[in-house]
Amino acid sequence: MIAKPINSILFVCLGNICRSPLAEGILGAVLAERGYGGDIVLDSAATSGWEVGSAPDPRSIAIASHHGIDISRQRARKIMPEDFHRFDLIFGMDRSNVADLKALAPAAVRDRIHLFLEFAEGRPRDVPDPYYEDQQAFAEVYRMIREASEVLATRLAARVSTPDSGHASSTI
Repeated sequence: MIAKPINSILFVCLGNICRSPLAEGILGAVLAERGYGGDIVLDSAATSGWEVGSAPDPRSIAIASHHGIDISRQRARKIMPEDFHRFDLIFGMDRSNVADLKALAPAAVRDRIHLFLEFAEGRPRDVPDPYYEDQQAFAEVYRMIREASEVLATRLAARVSTPDSGHASSTI
C-alpha cells in the first residue's frame, strides 16, 4: 500500500487560543528550520465556537515569542465540515478533542484524526490545557509540542526523501 502524501495538517483544541495555535506555529517553525517551510499547509481550529475571532491567549503568544515564533496574527475559528476533507492529518490536542472530532467527522475520513502526541511520539498522552494555569504551564505545553513537532518533522522529512518503491516506508 502506498502511503498518502501529507500536504496539510490541522491542529484542534477546545477554544483554538492556547494549544492548537502554539502547535501550528511551532510545527511551522520546525519545518522552516529544516527547509520545508510552506511545503505543508498548517492551520488550527476549535471544537467549540466560544473564542471565534479571538487572538491566541496572551500567554501562548508570549511563550511562542520567547522562542522566536510569532503567532499573534492567528485568529480562533471553529472546525468546519470541509476541514475533514481538506486536511490530510487532523490532530486533537487531547482525548476529548479527538472524541469530539470523530463524532463530527464523516466515517470515511475518521482515519485522518489522531491524538497529537500519540501520533508524533507513540505515547498516548494529552497536551494538557494550560488555560486555567500559570505561565509555567504554558512553558511546559510549549516544550511538549516542540518535542513532538521535532519528531513529526523528522518523520515527514523521511517520507519526502524516500523514493517511491510502491511500499510504505514510514509509519505516517
